[in-house]
Amino acid sequence: MKIPMLDLSEQYQSIKNEVLEQLDQVMSSSQLILGSNVKKIEIDVAKLSNVAYGIGVANGSDAIHIALQAAGVKAGDEVITTAFTFFATGGAIARANATPVYVDIDPITFNIDPVQVEKAITDKTKAIIAVHLYGQMADMKALRTIADKYNLVIIEDAAQAIGAKQNGINVGELGTAATYSFFPTKNLGAYGDAGMIVTNQEQLAEDARIIRVHGSKPKYYHKLLGYNSRLDELQAAILNVKLPHLAQWTEKRRVIADYYSAQLNEKVNKFVKTPIEVEGRFHVFHQYTLRVERRDELQEFLKKNGISTMIYYPVPLHLQPVFEYLGYKEGNLPFTEKASAEALSLPMFPELKIEQQDYIINKIYEFYQI
Repeated sequence: MKIPMLDLSEQYQSIKNEVLEQLDQVMSSSQLILGSNVKKIEIDVAKLSNVAYGIGVANGSDAIHIALQAAGVKAGDEVITTAFTFFATGGAIARANATPVYVDIDPITFNIDPVQVEKAITDKTKAIIAVHLYGQMADMKALRTIADKYNLVIIEDAAQAIGAKQNGINVGELGTAATYSFFPTKNLGAYGDAGMIVTNQEQLAEDARIIRVHGSKPKYYHKLLGYNSRLDELQAAILNVKLPHLAQWTEKRRVIADYYSAQLNEKVNKFVKTPIEVEGRFHVFHQYTLRVERRDELQEFLKKNGISTMIYYPVPLHLQPVFEYLGYKEGNLPFTEKASAEALSLPMFPELKIEQQDYIINKIYEFYQI
């Protein structure tokens, strides 16, 4: 049996006719840039986040960068974040000419540890970026308290967590702004690059809209240093087709995650730690990520048996060569480094069949000789 990490083909077949119809409408209208489809997805994603404004941009990486700039982060500022995340988080801070300050994670959730955040605050600290990794929100209540105490901006990097909640609070509600990626692999994915910023702050939203079009308003008059980072009208049309299905797809992910956990906890809990959904949080399982013994050996064994897996992330940001100038050394963030050595993500997508899951689970049993 061959099982990919992600298979989008079945999902596409279920919505194909509607997607093609919408794409034809866009191309027939000749309204290809920042048109009605972009406006609709901005409104609907902001509503999903329970905030007032959505600003579509070219990708999730630009969303973080533009959100930081629109929130007033500048050269000389420090931004505290996690090193256990995709490069875009730290890269956006550096591209904003600010200094990334990396702190350790909560080993239970893989998310940033608020206690370590508060310890890292200096008189140069301007912002916190909370990454909601793998689909579960970081402790935003604690982080919001810290941000308010020290008058800090807090950006939610929700690239992997659209639809997640904490005690009934949506992603985006407790941050100065939140950012989404609609890369094709995401729970809500376009068929190319796309991203969005959501916020309740009118001025931040206005500045972000200006920044995404070269900093101009009106056209050819430039008040800010901006970029060409617009959400494409064609991608927006695809997202408008997909968004009504998101809740159903999320529930399927949760059912798949529950089945993985029940089966793995029953027999291999000595070798494998399954994801923990913290009480009061609604995990959307962008990834189903284990901590495992002999991680690299297990990955190779599964590969030989036709099962794709991924390691998110093998080298944490504080140890990446591009950030060597920050002075971090191995051992500085022990929980982060341990997670990088143990984390393994199994195939996860709404159309994953129970027979495929059983095959994966049985091969894990076989590897650990259960």
